[in-house]
Amino acid sequence: MDTQKLAAIERLLSRVEKPARYIGGEMNTQVKPRQSDTAAFAFCFPDTYEVAMSHLGMKILYDILNRQPDMLCERVMMPWHDMADHLRREDIPLFSLETRTALYDFDLVGFTLQYEMSFTNILEMLSLGGISLRGSERGQNEPIVIAGGPCAFNPEPLSPFIDCFVIGDAETAIVEVTGLVKQMRLAAAPRADILFALSQIEGCYVPSLYEATYHEDGTLKAFTPIREGVPATVRKRIEMDLDAASFPESIAVPYTEIVHDRIALEIMRGCTRGCRFCQAGMLYRPVRERSPEKLLALAEKLVAATGYEEISLSSLSSGDYGQLAELVRGLMERFAKDRVSVSLPSMRVDSLVKQTLEETRAVKKSGLTLAPEAATQRLRDVINKGVTEADILRSVSDAFQSGWSNVKLYFMIGLPTETDEDLEAFADMARLVTGAYFAVPKEQRAPGLRVTMSAATFVPKPVTPFQWAAQDTLPEIRRKQALLRTALRSVKGVQFNWHEPELSVLEACVARGDRRIGEVIYTAWQKGCRLDGWREHFKFDTWLEAFSACGLDPDFYAARERGRHEVLPWDFIDTGVTRQYLWLERERAMAGTVTPDCRDGCEGCGLRRFDGVCVP
Repeated sequence: MDTQKLAAIERLLSRVEKPARYIGGEMNTQVKPRQSDTAAFAFCFPDTYEVAMSHLGMKILYDILNRQPDMLCERVMMPWHDMADHLRREDIPLFSLETRTALYDFDLVGFTLQYEMSFTNILEMLSLGGISLRGSERGQNEPIVIAGGPCAFNPEPLSPFIDCFVIGDAETAIVEVTGLVKQMRLAAAPRADILFALSQIEGCYVPSLYEATYHEDGTLKAFTPIREGVPATVRKRIEMDLDAASFPESIAVPYTEIVHDRIALEIMRGCTRGCRFCQAGMLYRPVRERSPEKLLALAEKLVAATGYEEISLSSLSSGDYGQLAELVRGLMERFAKDRVSVSLPSMRVDSLVKQTLEETRAVKKSGLTLAPEAATQRLRDVINKGVTEADILRSVSDAFQSGWSNVKLYFMIGLPTETDEDLEAFADMARLVTGAYFAVPKEQRAPGLRVTMSAATFVPKPVTPFQWAAQDTLPEIRRKQALLRTALRSVKGVQFNWHEPELSVLEACVARGDRRIGEVIYTAWQKGCRLDGWREHFKFDTWLEAFSACGLDPDFYAARERGRHEVLPWDFIDTGVTRQYLWLERERAMAGTVTPDCRDGCEGCGLRRFDGVCVP
């Protein structure tokens, strides 16, 4: 970027909200010189700096790429409205934090897809970065645009805009992809040849090499490769040995407050529980654990490198980590004297251990978060939660007896088979929880009871037993939220939170969308939709206008029950978990039958087809 534009950026920093979002230079960031044979990768997070800097995946891949002698990685985040407007007015391209390099000057531009409501941000970042939005329009010298993350398991809504999707674990794949692009760019290979070569890497999906056709009723008819040698099925990547997998020993320390400003230790990947609504629980199978020895060594290095005073044990279900008590004890023995606390997010109700709670509170008691998901046993059995009322009572009682007074409970509304009786039971559960607090002698319990009950709207997601289910209509969601507000008013000490129903409906449309949804995303972006995940900037009416302009009905994607044999947009991706198993689990859900934890015996999900996984 020329000196004039660099000077203009400096002037802009005093005119925008939170300039720390754009200055870079944080402790532990890496600035590598760019040589003629260096592959330059822009890691793009399609949300604000505060969200991006809390994301563990970015930290892992940033570290991996910068460890390679012939590669470099720099960070680019979605600017807030004020900065985006200034960049456009002053004709300044979106730039990296490390060296303020324009986005169009990188060899690869990679997006992480964590949330469907960030998709318009991807178009905004490409546009601000001077890159052609559609893959079909990109020239020979424009960056290769790739994407990965959980939303990449249905890549079709973004297929017009992404050159290559990386499906599954990316630690090894990202080096292979970047290395291939580097070598072929040095050899002046045509862009089409690069894309074909990428399609040969396991886990890589190149959408321009496939064609989708549709029935007259709008459902998907077929999905086929259009070039010989392109795989009909894309198999996800799996990093089997987490101890061997790369993990950063230092991370950037931001100048400003971020969402999760702490060390995150990934203790395990995957989940064996089989909750039927949970996409991550299906996508990230099989379960893999890091050893306590490895985690303690990483914690030592990360605390020394950052000065953070909190270590968060990160996983889908931290309580299921096989050596949790040993790990927590080791961390507390090492760090308690330095006032470094240990937090346990993502704890299942039935996995809380009182000893662990008491050990972690030795330094600091943060809020405790539990997720019963449903208030009745019948509905918890439908979703295969595997949690009883006794489990819930024991968990909150242990927490209150261990000095906690702030408890958050997460639920969903709109789950398949849900009735008003299931919703009215929320109040009964609230009384159960508050009663457990007051059952602790006054002189022993912590003051200031605060119980927060949050109800998210169920969103059917790909690669789950509920991927065929209809979502509740918008009026029905609103009715259920009103019912809950009324029911919980009578319970003292309980706060009720709920999600925007319109946002959940749109999320369902995009999550299960096909290629045609790409045009809706483009039209919505053209009409000014961006930062849709931020309530104050969400424009539901504009999204409805975009659907109408594209001749599509949101209810077709959100509120429609799929048939067993309907071709789904993501069926060509082999996640390990078979479609047959997912349908079996759907039938078990309708019957209210519970499927045991994988650790209690194989239920035949399909992952044994992958060599070296699911070893007892």
